[in-house]
Amino acid sequence: MSEIKNTPFTPKHVALGAKMVPFAGYNMPVSYTGINDEHQAVRTNAGVFDVSHMGEFMLKGADALDLIQRVTSNDASKLTAGKAQYSCLPNAEGGIVDDLLVYCIEENKVYMLVVNASNIEKDWNWISQHNTKGVEMHNISDKTCLLAIQGPNATGMLQPLTDIDIINLKYYTFAKGTFAGVPNVLISATGYTGAGGIEIYFEDKDGAAEKIWDALFATGGPKGLKPIGLGARDTLRLEMGFCLYGNDIDDRTSPLEAGLGWITKFTKDFTARDIIEKTKAAGVTQKLVGFEMIDKGIPRHDYEIRNAAGEVIGRVTSGTQSPSLQKAIGLGYVKTPYAALGSEIFIAVRDKQLKAKVVKVPFLG
Repeated sequence: MSEIKNTPFTPKHVALGAKMVPFAGYNMPVSYTGINDEHQAVRTNAGVFDVSHMGEFMLKGADALDLIQRVTSNDASKLTAGKAQYSCLPNAEGGIVDDLLVYCIEENKVYMLVVNASNIEKDWNWISQHNTKGVEMHNISDKTCLLAIQGPNATGMLQPLTDIDIINLKYYTFAKGTFAGVPNVLISATGYTGAGGIEIYFEDKDGAAEKIWDALFATGGPKGLKPIGLGARDTLRLEMGFCLYGNDIDDRTSPLEAGLGWITKFTKDFTARDIIEKTKAAGVTQKLVGFEMIDKGIPRHDYEIRNAAGEVIGRVTSGTQSPSLQKAIGLGYVKTPYAALGSEIFIAVRDKQLKAKVVKVPFLG
């Protein structure tokens, strides 16, 4: 077992009394004041997430775009400088190596890929294996800090810290500049909470991490800015119906089954395109759906989903008690005939079959 890593902000989390847990090889805060409290802070005001455990790769050179096009499902040729895109890395069988963000720093030349913490090595090896044209690749994960400041009041609260117009930063765009006196900070708006806000990427040098963290709370603290843990990050993303790698998507799930057809572009060639195209033509046999509980009970990862006759028709991939809706919600794969909105399904919780129904995602309408 390799040693657990800390982020540059670990001492801050510990000093604030965060409940720390090992996550994807890192010592991470799961909560500070409680998941519900932190969740509501982000939905109604603003909160800071330390997501420095995420992976970042820089791809540079004349063939950088070509490599990205071959390994990802979305069409990165549509990206211009300052734009980002959600995508996935299909594997040879048409499953998903990982989902990721592609940032276009310089068109056709310089890109940043942001990948899941637990998949850094796997993704690096996968992309390297396809790098047949000598694209310059740098794994900058260990030296990159990433904070997500999310919530409806986040940008207004933090605008005094930068000359970049973050209040009007459009969804899935980014800009580079000075933030809290730290130069060369990349500020983007790709939020994983559905509550608005920004993410800031910067190198941890010359005390930048401490400088930025302290500035965030000196400016935002009096306005209610709170530190937020991984627990609330999960409930917030689930209310939006966003996939979590390892739960809702993995090496065995097709992007089409996961409802990610919108990031799967058959206008270009990419890994397993023929397999995924055949799946599209034939139709998927299972689909990822959102559901809400009718009977009382919390759906959990890997619980069986059954039909009225008690036959297994799928499994839960994510589930929680939604703090915003005050009801239990979940995502899960079900056989296609049961995927229609309003379908009655049952979640096997211990020895009971609890009634639920398929609903539209995002759960927050």
